[in-house]
Amino acid sequence: PNKFNNKTNGVTHRRWLAYANPELSAFLNKHLDHPFIEDPAVLESLLKHIDRPEVLDEFLQVKQKRKEILAKFIKEKNNVEIDPYSIFDTQIKRLHAYKRQLLNCLHIIYLYQNLLEHPESPIYPRTFIFGAKAAPSYYFAKKVIELINCMAEKINYDPRVNKYLKVIFLENYDVSSAEIIIPGSDVSEQISLAGKEASGTGNMKFMMNGAITLGTLDGANVEISQLVGEDNCVLFGLKSFEVDEFKASNTYNAFKTYMENKEIKAAVDSLINGTWHVKLDEFKAIYDELLYKNDEYLLLIDFADYIRAQKEIERLYQDRHRWAKMCLINIAKSGYFSSDRTIQEYADDIWKISKV
Repeated sequence: PNKFNNKTNGVTHRRWLAYANPELSAFLNKHLDHPFIEDPAVLESLLKHIDRPEVLDEFLQVKQKRKEILAKFIKEKNNVEIDPYSIFDTQIKRLHAYKRQLLNCLHIIYLYQNLLEHPESPIYPRTFIFGAKAAPSYYFAKKVIELINCMAEKINYDPRVNKYLKVIFLENYDVSSAEIIIPGSDVSEQISLAGKEASGTGNMKFMMNGAITLGTLDGANVEISQLVGEDNCVLFGLKSFEVDEFKASNTYNAFKTYMENKEIKAAVDSLINGTWHVKLDEFKAIYDELLYKNDEYLLLIDFADYIRAQKEIERLYQDRHRWAKMCLINIAKSGYFSSDRTIQEYADDIWKISKV
């Protein structure tokens, strides 16, 4: 029985940093005590450089090069020009209701509607990047993918907003795509409902490539936030025990929340008023899931705090040295999530074997 215990997931820095991001790897090896490829724990020695402006500027140049590579990839795949100096805000993962790609969509709708209503108050340019696949019979997930594509079609070609907002859905998302997307991303969207994610690894790959986690306290986000400190990631939303208490109370009324918040109402109404599709009922299934199936994954409850967190991302990003410092702290602390460490813990605590 003592062999049944939990080990934190890990990923290989050799694949997801050294191979996928040679530009960042060269920068790191220049500033580390010794190369990280055999011992990712050495990444922590990067911390002694985080207050050096010239190192922060050098990192930002490396990140910009990877963003330009990603922008070129998107142009080739989707034939859409994106601003390489915009915030690259990325959510790439299996599409499922609990992972809440729909919450991301509602925020984009909120930004779009705000830009139309208040053109005198532009936002910092933002490119939202999605990559996802859904199970063949998962109707709701397929509708969310359709919604993202319809939003992209409208927003990307609307001259009133497309200087500030672009939406990209990359078809046939796979590991090869991820090796280009992750190194070029600024923000790692990890926004599942707290308590639903066991321990994904996407957030670790983003972290080691210098993206900032925007997330709930769910899955490995908990350990990331503990390692880097809550001031080096951006957290929002209910905690898992609050979700449990909320569900147990059986008092949630999604329709009431919708009626009481004009931003939520405007965003949700756009699903059925012809904003995104000429057929008014094209996204009725999503609308019904939120209102008439009582918003199972509590998107409407977390919506306001998600908006706050997104505004915090925008504020932090514009302080370039502060942002670069956050990125370097995340990279420095990512050694813990090495698969080498995970396997060593299995060997020590479960298998009781030594290295060959």
